[in-house]
Amino acid sequence: MVATLRKSLKTIEDYKSANPHYTELLDIMADILILREEYRNNMKDSIFHVDENLITQKMEGGLPLIDFMGKEYDLTRPKEYFNSLISIAEKRMPEAAQNIVDIIKSAQFDWEKIIRASFDRKIEESDAQGLAANHESEENIDLIDLFTEESLRPELESIAQKYGKIVEKSEWSEGYCPICGKEPKIGEIREEEDGKRYLFCHQCGFKWHFHRIKCPFCGNDEQHSLAYFEVEGEERYRVDVCNKCRRYIKTVELPKSSEEPNLDVEDIATLHLDMIAYDEGYN
Repeated sequence: MVATLRKSLKTIEDYKSANPHYTELLDIMADILILREEYRNNMKDSIFHVDENLITQKMEGGLPLIDFMGKEYDLTRPKEYFNSLISIAEKRMPEAAQNIVDIIKSAQFDWEKIIRASFDRKIEESDAQGLAANHESEENIDLIDLFTEESLRPELESIAQKYGKIVEKSEWSEGYCPICGKEPKIGEIREEEDGKRYLFCHQCGFKWHFHRIKCPFCGNDEQHSLAYFEVEGEERYRVDVCNKCRRYIKTVELPKSSEEPNLDVEDIATLHLDMIAYDEGYN
């Protein structure tokens, strides 16, 4: 893990040189990765538990291993981690951090409610954000979203690493994560594996194989209503869009013998692709 962290931090420094306008956010991600590693090193067991006798049944039924909506968990450690993540913003973006602190101290802010809403695919993203604040700047909400999602990452990542091999053999075919049920924001296409497509879960760090020509959000597999776009000079990245549900997902194309990318970092280094997708009417 230390070697992986070192490589990820090196990647961040490289991206900062190539994309100086993302320096602030990339510095925040570097601090998050360091803090995440510290959290993991101090963990003994995850607060989440999996009934191993039900794994096969869950995978066949399209149910993720962790039933966050149906069970109660002690979120004391993740809440403490969330508070420590706020200190990163206080160091890197003091003005924005004060606004964030004001939001989370407000009566409308309910961290645990926001966490639970984020796992409910029936709730629109805008509704989940509305639980955090009302009429606040988008930058503040984005950082709160980032820190809220990260607050559960080490605990769920532990589950993903423990049961990942079993899940990979289950032939999971859903567009949401088999570990925690979250929807993906980014994925990768591996040329070395004959162009196989993998989706990535920011919530637990798990990657799973998914159909190349299919929308992970609505299941549309009609090729005429699926498309993608690229930005000139950045052919390594593409944005896959579905004209049926108007959703999109970013994709990193990996040539043969390329190194495994850190998709947390790649997601931030490609924020301009999100902006283009939004401008084109996708969400």
